[in-house]
Amino acid sequence: MPNQINGASRTYVVVEAQKAVGYYCLASGALELNHAPAGIRRNMPDPLPVAILGRLAVDNAWQGKGLGVAMLQDAVLRTSQAADIVGIRGLLVHALSEQAKQFYQLHGFAASPTQPMTLILSLKPKSDVAGR
Repeated sequence: MPNQINGASRTYVVVEAQKAVGYYCLASGALELNHAPAGIRRNMPDPLPVAILGRLAVDNAWQGKGLGVAMLQDAVLRTSQAADIVGIRGLLVHALSEQAKQFYQLHGFAASPTQPMTLILSLKPKSDVAGR
């Protein structure tokens, strides 16, 4: 966890009976516009500000029980909250396998047109900024 210690990312761990059964990390980043899906590129700066979801992993004994989905939902929530404070247009992930890619696509992520294992979930900007 050196990236956690040096401030490059934040790691979130799910613990059951004093054993880590799942984790993921979040970091800030940027994506060149030509690598972003068309629906996200419009009127955006280059590079596109994103949060990066790193290494979402679930213990084998816990797979298929919804823990991965719950952690992904938590990551999206945390990223959305951060996007209320700083400019973040999407949540980016580099899928390590076709199975992982399908998981992310099932949950709304779109593949990069130039890097098919890189996927991004569009975060919709708040429409009522003045009402805060």
